[in-house]
Amino acid sequence: MSHPVSATWMPDVLGDEFEQLPLPLGSDDEGEIVATLVRALPRRTAWQRLFGDGRQLADTDVLYVHGWSDYFFQKRLARFWTGRGARFFALDLRKYGRSLREYQTPGYIGDLVEYDQDIAAALAAMQEGSGAVGRRLVLLGHSTGGLILSLWAARNPGVASAVILNSPWLEFQLSRFTRETITPLVGLRAKYRPLDRAPQVDLGYYTRAQQEAADPADPMDVNLSWRPAQTMAVHAGWLHAILGGHAAIAAGIAIDVPVCVLLSARSAVPTAWSDDLTRADSVLVVEDIARAALRIGPSVTIERIDGALHDVFLSRHEAREEAYARLGHWVDGWAAADSAARTQVMSPAH
Repeated sequence: MSHPVSATWMPDVLGDEFEQLPLPLGSDDEGEIVATLVRALPRRTAWQRLFGDGRQLADTDVLYVHGWSDYFFQKRLARFWTGRGARFFALDLRKYGRSLREYQTPGYIGDLVEYDQDIAAALAAMQEGSGAVGRRLVLLGHSTGGLILSLWAARNPGVASAVILNSPWLEFQLSRFTRETITPLVGLRAKYRPLDRAPQVDLGYYTRAQQEAADPADPMDVNLSWRPAQTMAVHAGWLHAILGGHAAIAAGIAIDVPVCVLLSARSAVPTAWSDDLTRADSVLVVEDIARAALRIGPSVTIERIDGALHDVFLSRHEAREEAYARLGHWVDGWAAADSAARTQVMSPAH
């Protein structure tokens, strides 16, 4: 059940053209829950306001969902879309980033389906008072957000027009066999002691790799309270929910619209620091993710980017530019084909 949202957008921590809107979601045993929607709207000239915006994505909304131990902070990613005429929205899920409250267990969820409420509230806010009926919706998810949106899109056919996944967490890092082996054990712990913590295995190397790969042309100011150098604590109940999502992907889902998956060309194991970690995905096994991506729908494009990090848009300059170029090429092709198909459907029969 979705909850009514306030129509009052407030200035966001990103400043500039960004605003945020709290989305009340009721409460759980820890207290009140909120998600937070961030938006950046396309800038239009006086001519465009008077006579219409002819840009290719002027009829498109984008909804971004972040990954684990993360939140939205990438201004350039938003501007990639608003520069093409789209309205860009990013959702800080409950208990993450802007939505995290001091009394909450950071990032905790017992079932990924619970995020349906966050997404429903976001979509309602995006449509409120905007004439959004008939607009195209692009879902854009990174890592865990990619898993969440993939499952959501498959459960909700006919809503999205395209899905774009930035290194989506579609399979466990230690192989499908390992996942299937540990799932019953994790499930038992999740049932009786869901808040038990797993050992911290993140040595902070991924954060260091991002810092060393930082692009001066694309500066970012990261809040370490919302995106810590070492990931947030992993709890048994949350891990059980993730493994359930991976099992659903492995069984096969059917996203009914075109999907673009952006991945690094290779993985690197972060057991010790090396410069290789600044040019590879040190979080996921990209070969496993590429294979899993072929099970999420009938139209899947996989883009492998040499030198990319786990978040391809945080890579070194050359790989980052390549990621945006690949994304732009795919989006241009999709948008043109989708517009042509919609025009044909709307045209009277000959």
